[in-house]
Amino acid sequence: MIVQKEFLKKVKEFGLNTYEAKIWTALLSRGVSTAGELSDIANVPRSRSYDVLESLEKKGFIIMKIGKPIKYIAVPPSEVMDRVKKRIKEDSEEQITNLEKIKDSEVLKELNLLHTQGVEMIDPTDITASIKGRDNLYSHLDLMIKTAEETITIVTTENGLIRKADVFKRSFKKAKERGVTIRIAAPITQNTKEIMKELSEFAEIRNTKMKARFVVVDGKEITFMLLNDDAVHPSYDIGVWINTPFFASTVEELFELAWNVMKKAEQLI
Repeated sequence: MIVQKEFLKKVKEFGLNTYEAKIWTALLSRGVSTAGELSDIANVPRSRSYDVLESLEKKGFIIMKIGKPIKYIAVPPSEVMDRVKKRIKEDSEEQITNLEKIKDSEVLKELNLLHTQGVEMIDPTDITASIKGRDNLYSHLDLMIKTAEETITIVTTENGLIRKADVFKRSFKKAKERGVTIRIAAPITQNTKEIMKELSEFAEIRNTKMKARFVVVDGKEITFMLLNDDAVHPSYDIGVWINTPFFASTVEELFELAWNVMKKAEQLI
């Protein structure tokens, strides 16, 4: 029996490998058949057919008919669908339960300790990366904000502020609830006044004319964008992430000098 590759690919979405998909579809076409017959029809090596049939039986796709020779009966596809959905649901619930147990266990504490100690031993050049595309950049910045423990410093443009208010609002709120201090420096214009009011619930905002785009978290890591967001397509926007306290804290100290002379948002709104 010749099965088109595209059809076989869709059958495999039931959670089957290639041999399982071939044997099952062959059995469906026959209703009842022996391992040898199915091997020939499906073009599966006989040495593998018994293992494949045993696997299909465990998964609930077929039933073994007792007798000599041993024959196999196909379970209706609609019933298989229900069984697959039930198994996936049960497996997911079990995995979630196991992860919840690990969350409060010593295992996670040990893993976090290993990661912390490992990061301290890494060469700074190994934890530096370039990120291309605004969507990828924002996903990375969101991760930085979510993992911040003490401070978040953001310098952005007028349009950058509008975008960040939309993308990071929820993460800003959660960061503030964790006790993180958030500072944002951006141009305050007619277009950004309402957004400033909105973000002032979570962050201290000041006006700046700085032509820069960067985010510093906890004085340890920094992501800075290399291009003017008004002059580049979002797909070609690019940033550099550096996870080294020496550089990040230096940038933050320089920013502090500029921050102290910036006008507060409420003075301009």
